[in-house]
Amino acid sequence: MSEPAVETKAVGRAHPKLTRQQKAAAVIISLGTDKASQLYQYMSPEDVEQLTLEVAKLGYLDSDMTEDVLTEYYQMCMTNKAVTEGGLEYARAVLEKAYGQQTADSLLEKVTKSLKNREFSFLNKADEKSLYAALQHERPQTIALVLSYVDAEKSAAVIEELDEERQVKVVENIAKMESASPTAVKIIEAEMEKKFSSLMTTNNVKVGGVDYVADIMNNLDRSSEKNIFDRLSSYNEDLADEIRKRMFVFEDIITMDDRSVQRFVRDCDPRDLVLALKGANSDVANKIFSNMSTRMAQSIREDLEVTTNVRIRDVEDAQQRIVGIIRDLEERNELIILKGGKDDIIA
Repeated sequence: MSEPAVETKAVGRAHPKLTRQQKAAAVIISLGTDKASQLYQYMSPEDVEQLTLEVAKLGYLDSDMTEDVLTEYYQMCMTNKAVTEGGLEYARAVLEKAYGQQTADSLLEKVTKSLKNREFSFLNKADEKSLYAALQHERPQTIALVLSYVDAEKSAAVIEELDEERQVKVVENIAKMESASPTAVKIIEAEMEKKFSSLMTTNNVKVGGVDYVADIMNNLDRSSEKNIFDRLSSYNEDLADEIRKRMFVFEDIITMDDRSVQRFVRDCDPRDLVLALKGANSDVANKIFSNMSTRMAQSIREDLEVTTNVRIRDVEDAQQRIVGIIRDLEERNELIILKGGKDDIIA
């Protein structure tokens, strides 16, 4: 990932500009192989690979430049420790005594800036185009983490703009995500500091998951949805099926047009309709009954009256079989499921 260069300098000296990655490489080199290898244990394989590449490319650093990088690293460590243990005012007093007012102000400015948006609330202020522009070249894991903090409609808009392969990878990563550790979020914050201000958090938070992916998929255009399912099913069919199950639930039948309801009812096993309606609310039941023939509706009502002691699992299985029929008919363009306002219907 590209990173704006930051000039490294101390009082009385000026050095060529170093990026954040080059500074990290300089710190690793200064630590020596034993300590550096211990630090690597706490890093992801991707970050180890990137950092190792920077170490290999770094070449020669004179002693003054190395000293400046280590001094900056040490100051930032001390600043974060002081803020964490004693708060901003305590940190200011400590830093001013140690480094003077000007350096203390500079260090505190960096730290307080990173403390402002702890729960990614600033992402909700960014429009879809800005989000895509900032995320388009990131790794699928990074895109997935960031989109997990954005509402589903915006996430869907970003995913639609990605190429087909990355669409699948991002959706899969969001689905598999359950929580984001403070360490992971801080790594993302460091990589994207210039794009999204700071990404810091102190507690694990619920992000991503299959339900969230289903919500995103319900907002995607149909070509993107089909591509994602086709490709995802080829190597992770269980996950694809689980997402499909969450996308359209039995209760969503009330959002369907009458012709579509009439179409799927024709393909349903009457016994499944009886079981499914046994656990349905009145709105869903009325929607289905109003789209049956009088004779069929009477037969179903009579069966409902004599069907007792039904297991919840049997009801849910019957409802899921009906949902499966609806999804199959939609794929064959024989009925319509309205999805997040994305479809324009001509009567």
